[in-house]
Amino acid sequence: MPVQRLSPDRRRRRVLPLLAGVSAAVLTLAGCSTQYGEASRGWLPYGATTGADRVSELWVGMWIAAWIVGGLVWGLTIYCMIKFRRKKDDVGLPPQLRYNVPIEVLYTVIPVMMVGVIFYFTHRDEAYLLDTSEDPSVTVNVVGKQWSWDFNYIDAGVWDSGVQAQLTGKPGVEETLPTLVLPVNERIEFVLTARDVIHSFWVPAFQQKLDMVPGKVNKFQVTTTTEGNYVGKCAELCGAYHAAMLFNVKIVSRAEYDQHMNELRAAGQTGMLDNSLSRQPLEPGQQQYLPTPQAGVN
Repeated sequence: MPVQRLSPDRRRRRVLPLLAGVSAAVLTLAGCSTQYGEASRGWLPYGATTGADRVSELWVGMWIAAWIVGGLVWGLTIYCMIKFRRKKDDVGLPPQLRYNVPIEVLYTVIPVMMVGVIFYFTHRDEAYLLDTSEDPSVTVNVVGKQWSWDFNYIDAGVWDSGVQAQLTGKPGVEETLPTLVLPVNERIEFVLTARDVIHSFWVPAFQQKLDMVPGKVNKFQVTTTTEGNYVGKCAELCGAYHAAMLFNVKIVSRAEYDQHMNELRAAGQTGMLDNSLSRQPLEPGQQQYLPTPQAGVN
């Protein structure tokens, strides 16, 4: 059967859309760099904790390894396409090989080794990010509820409570969101609980998130590094108004943090809000309840 060869014009028409798509992708990533950071960080959000730097290093390292492997595969593929392309005087099919043990061993052993390396570094960094063996400076019980957040500042004995955000599309919505205030350059422990369904506590600037499971207690710690205003949200689909489950995060100096605790105390928001499994509205000062962690849950 004769082989149809594309004319130069048809080849150009096929290649141009591909080049245009690649160019558009590059421009899009370049436009996102101001929001998500530089290319050297893999366009991740700028981190506000020590753990975020570790996540960025792992992310960029994975991409470098992926590009090296991809370049090798593409290079070998293109080499084979050029070296063994069909020529005009070829008759029939080339010799067919059933087995090639060295190559089969090669493409079995190398992927296993690659997965092993990825597993090692992922496990190493995951163990670091979930380590709660150190004593924190501040402990905050974060309570997820449909569709907002409560914050119990354990050490200060005060609380703050939020209501569902009204996403009107107009300026000023951020000011109505619950705000989690944290001191800078201190180790913070988050004790995560849920009042109704599964939620997920996520602050993109921490580059770390953890699920909030009803009846269980999950914990993780961060060490803040950079003052500023950040955003937080629920990262687990939790119902009709999941998208409105937003909150603010402010990392401030210790003096500003203590002042905020005093403001909550002066407003009468002392004690701990109840975080037991219930969909009923809370009354200020209801007794705190922290479910006993189950085996295997930190």
